[in-house]
Amino acid sequence: MQNWKITLTYDGTPYHGWQVQPGLQTVQGTLAEAIRNITGETVLPQGSGRTDTGVHALAQVASFSLACPIPGDNLRRALNRILPASIRVLRLEAVGPEFHARHSAVRKTYEYRIFPSYVAGRDGREEAVCSPMLAPFVWDCRWPLDLQAMSAAAALVVGMHDFTSFAATQPDLAERMDESAPKSNIRTIFRSCWQAQDALYLYRVTGSGFLHHMVRNLVGTFTEIGTGRMAPEAVTEILAARSRSSAGRTAPARGLFLAEVVY
Repeated sequence: MQNWKITLTYDGTPYHGWQVQPGLQTVQGTLAEAIRNITGETVLPQGSGRTDTGVHALAQVASFSLACPIPGDNLRRALNRILPASIRVLRLEAVGPEFHARHSAVRKTYEYRIFPSYVAGRDGREEAVCSPMLAPFVWDCRWPLDLQAMSAAAALVVGMHDFTSFAATQPDLAERMDESAPKSNIRTIFRSCWQAQDALYLYRVTGSGFLHHMVRNLVGTFTEIGTGRMAPEAVTEILAARSRSSAGRTAPARGLFLAEVVY
């Protein structure tokens, strides 16, 4: 058996997330079906993480083993021919049997993209129009946002914290049934910052791991700070509260990208 490490990019819009689900189109299920059609083998690729419905990936990593002695370049080309245009294989590498896309990961980076509908103009703030070509990949945010305040808030989550306040109150069924999933809500964040780029506000966060909806809940809270509803310092109090009700809204899935996984 040869163990393979595959790196994918995908548009999550047509899929009900990564995790295979009966009767629903998922990235994992679509990839597994493509592998079966090419090799005749039934495998379930294990992803570095389970992206939610509508969440995208710039570099999702998965692993699987095959008995078929197919060269990696041939398999990559064949997959890109048979997979839908919304999924593309960037790299396919032969790895040792000890490699596992999720268990071997040491840190991940997510990126969240906001299209700020209100921007500074000559006479105060002017409304900007989000192109329909961009809309599936950003949060078209209709409130004026203070990027400096959001940056100050983002810096306060760097370090080791209990992120219960930013976790989904009801984890998905797959996570509840996965006995290997970490039971602690403590995670280490190495980098958390906002920047303006190409008419977008980009949030990038790198951590040892992330809880269900954690990045989207962070972004939702930061935008409430950006509107002035909360002070940046409120993040420290929200972390200490360890209660989801103390944090802000959950940002829409369409603006979130899994950007990088480090092993």
